Amino acid sequence: MAGKLKPRLYKGTRDFLPADMVRRNYVIDLIKSIFEKFGFEPLETPTIELWETLSGKYGEEADRLTYRFTDRGEREVGLRYDLTVPLSRVIAIYPQIPKPFKRYQIQPVWRADKPQKGRFREFYQCDVDIIGSSSVLADAEIIAITFEILKKLQFEEFTIRINSRKILSGITEASGTPMGKELDICRAIDKMDKIGMSGVEKELVDRGIREGSIFTILKILDIEDSNNNKLNELENFLNQSQNGLNGIKEIRDLLTYLSCFEIPETNILLDLYLARGLDYYTGPIYETIVQKPKIGSITGGGRYDNLIGLFSGQPNPATGTTIGLERIITVMEELDLFPESISTSVEVLVTVFDETTLPYSISIANLLRREGINTDLYTGQSKLRGQIGLANEKRIPYVIIAGPDEKEKKSVNLKDMRSGEQITVPVSEISSTIKSKIN
Repeated sequence: MAGKLKPRLYKGTRDFLPADMVRRNYVIDLIKSIFEKFGFEPLETPTIELWETLSGKYGEEADRLTYRFTDRGEREVGLRYDLTVPLSRVIAIYPQIPKPFKRYQIQPVWRADKPQKGRFREFYQCDVDIIGSSSVLADAEIIAITFEILKKLQFEEFTIRINSRKILSGITEASGTPMGKELDICRAIDKMDKIGMSGVEKELVDRGIREGSIFTILKILDIEDSNNNKLNELENFLNQSQNGLNGIKEIRDLLTYLSCFEIPETNILLDLYLARGLDYYTGPIYETIVQKPKIGSITGGGRYDNLIGLFSGQPNPATGTTIGLERIITVMEELDLFPESISTSVEVLVTVFDETTLPYSISIANLLRREGINTDLYTGQSKLRGQIGLANEKRIPYVIIAGPDEKEKKSVNLKDMRSGEQITVPVSEISSTIKSKIN
């Protein structure tokens, strides 16, 4: 006989037990409800894409981290790295979709990355995008959605950082660096949070940027002032760069719109070091960080006006963001932001006294389920004490005891597992009683 197989998980992946799933579903449902409140519609795409769809869209590092393999038909394919490139493919295949198209998508993605706190090889992204609008108003609405989601989840100390790839392009011009090096500069400064200033300088040198240009780049990036004053100073540095000036105007408009959305200035920071590592960004970019714990960005996105054109051959403006589900849940757990009641989706356990009362217990469970109350009917072998113990272990808030006496009187005993209170309720009133307590 073969030896016992040791159960193991692939590194960077996880099992989610019921208590975990209840919390995840709580966050996903809230995010989904806000997406839909803002007028966005759902979309799903396949797990596997042709390699030609994925390759060369993200940048050098992302291509390396994309799971790639050959299927049985000798086709080169890959697991999706994000949800934005598949969305772009969808828009190219179905050009008849009315524009602007406001879509949301909540699905897993895969990256062959080194697992660490808040970073996994398989994880969910919650994306929201607007296709077909070149207005900065679209970018502002994406940021407004981000703000509302975080506030609804009880986040208090967070900053939405904004910048523009056009401003970074203008900085490249102002430094006298050939424009062919623009992406190299973006990739280098995007690592500021990880490797610090000295690391960025070394990275720029390694990428072939001249010492004088590096001095100019870092001098501009180091501007510290209010958002509007930063833009004023930028105009002086970038006055010979039309692309840079266009980026400054877009950010001014963005700040104006965000004020109209009633987002406090204290939550918005123009961060010139923000570059976003993916190659497809073309305009405003944005990401959210929390002050505690230090976990990196919990949302991130921006404008990508050229990506869809790679598939369709036609320009199609687009902007959107990813709400980082895994990191948000990690932060919420550390900051104890989940409501105490978020532990199980079961609202009531109907116990079974013995075989003679079993049909009565089933009828009660049927009644509660018809009324939309999440009801667990006990199917095990334990006596009543063990059934109540199970409800306590699973943190089910209410238990119904329906023994021979209760059956005779057409009533039940309703036990509140949190307070220990127990009351007798007629069957005709049990649904309304439970609903009043739950709500």
